[in-house]
Amino acid sequence: MGNPTSRPQVTLPKLHVVVLMGGWANEREVSLMSGNGVADALESRGHRVTRIDMDRQVAARLAEAAPDVVFNALHGVPGEDGTVQGMLDLMGIPYTHSGLATSVIAIDKQLTKQALVPHGIPMPGGRIVRSADLYKRDPLARPYVLKPVNEGSSVGVAIVTAEGNYGSPIDRTVPGPWQKFDELLAEPYIRGRELTTAVLDEPGGPRALGVTELRPKSGFYDFDAKYTDGLTEHVCPADIPAEIAALCCEYAVRAHKLLGCHGTSRTDFRWDDEQGESGLFVLETNTQPGMTPLSLVPEQARHVGMSYADLVEAIVEEALQRMAPGKLAGGAGDHD
Repeated sequence: MGNPTSRPQVTLPKLHVVVLMGGWANEREVSLMSGNGVADALESRGHRVTRIDMDRQVAARLAEAAPDVVFNALHGVPGEDGTVQGMLDLMGIPYTHSGLATSVIAIDKQLTKQALVPHGIPMPGGRIVRSADLYKRDPLARPYVLKPVNEGSSVGVAIVTAEGNYGSPIDRTVPGPWQKFDELLAEPYIRGRELTTAVLDEPGGPRALGVTELRPKSGFYDFDAKYTDGLTEHVCPADIPAEIAALCCEYAVRAHKLLGCHGTSRTDFRWDDEQGESGLFVLETNTQPGMTPLSLVPEQARHVGMSYADLVEAIVEEALQRMAPGKLAGGAGDHD
């Protein structure tokens, strides 16, 4: 962990890659930034790239493009929840990142707990609550966290504290995720520090790239803090004890394997630094982490000696090796 990679530079045949991005999820703008960054990197390496901003005609547009592989740069529903994966499976088109079953489980925070906690990966307790019930009573002792069950990038997360301005019980007129979602996941609030670890599939198996600590300038690491330059300090590698860094890497790789992730994933943690190893909790595993200039996977890859373009090609290579190995042996079409 944290050492420069000895992985040889990727030497892919010249491919026709569709970069699938955009869509209509809450994370549309982030997906467009990810997708355009990926497309630029692939073009810089001589690949033919077709950029598709996903709409309801996406299957017809993919069939017309007939790519060697799709780089799935979508975030959120329906690009990250198994819907697009199932469509691509039916069309027989290789694609990056995780498959249908993994995507269905990993985007659902409750299903993720059911997959990981029995195998010894610590995650916060909690339960699904109806938003309408929040106006009657608190589901947990304050402070607690409310979040949508199947959204990413901290979309719709609220921290309910005793001294907060949400009301007690929560006032239905106060803006919050309860106004947008019928059900929410309620979890105990874990004080402490925000950590994250990226995992990259390599020929020898999945490898943790390192640990980054995220220090928001104010509030918590929400959607704006993630994607607005200057709102969050990234400390990479994190200034934490070696045993905590090693545990983050161990949990991230185990989650990647248990969930059946492919290509790359990123596991997010909260660490109560007054509790040592027992204070480390996995919050979620993201199967399609961002690839924007502020994103964490490219940042950790740089720290171990991988350029952004190398990272993108490594993700494409893994997808083809898994789903269409013939294309790596010169089976790609002529794209002069």
